Amino acid sequence: MKRITLLLTAFATLLALTTPCLASAPENTLYMDLEFGRVEIEMRPDLAPAHCKRIKELVRTGFYDGVVFHRVIDGFMAQTGDPTGTGRGGSGQNIPAEFNSEPHVRGTVSMARASSPNSADSQFFICFETVPSLDRNYTVWGKVTKGMEYVDMITKGDKWANGMVKNPDRIVSMKVAADVQKAQ
Repeated sequence: MKRITLLLTAFATLLALTTPCLASAPENTLYMDLEFGRVEIEMRPDLAPAHCKRIKELVRTGFYDGVVFHRVIDGFMAQTGDPTGTGRGGSGQNIPAEFNSEPHVRGTVSMARASSPNSADSQFFICFETVPSLDRNYTVWGKVTKGMEYVDMITKGDKWANGMVKNPDRIVSMKVAADVQKAQ
């Protein structure tokens, strides 16, 4: 019996050491409400602490509320976070790159940026599919854990291409789960 207890303790310790920061922590969970329903995003401060901190700061000011998805490419990603809706705007504060080994798979939430690795600001994208060419070139800071079917419903189009959307879908509101729970 003692041996089984030791093995179970060792397994539990190993599991705790190898498990990433869990999204079930309300402080690291975002609620992104779309017209279609709620999308829950697990933030990964273990991968990108500065990005998660900045995103939460912006969320708590209401920065993302009403912001459009200005670039949505079927089979690739849905991009948002530009208050001007042009794809060229941001919050005015760049975040140094925190590239990591987390792959860009369906539901990955990652920062958009210009050609400079340290040019990420407020724009982010959610992957529709696996996109290995983005791995280690963009900062992954989260993952959709619920509501990916609502992300799939976002109207496709690109402000920079011929498929421009005339009435793009918007983030209705974005909140940190801990703040929502406190208010209830």
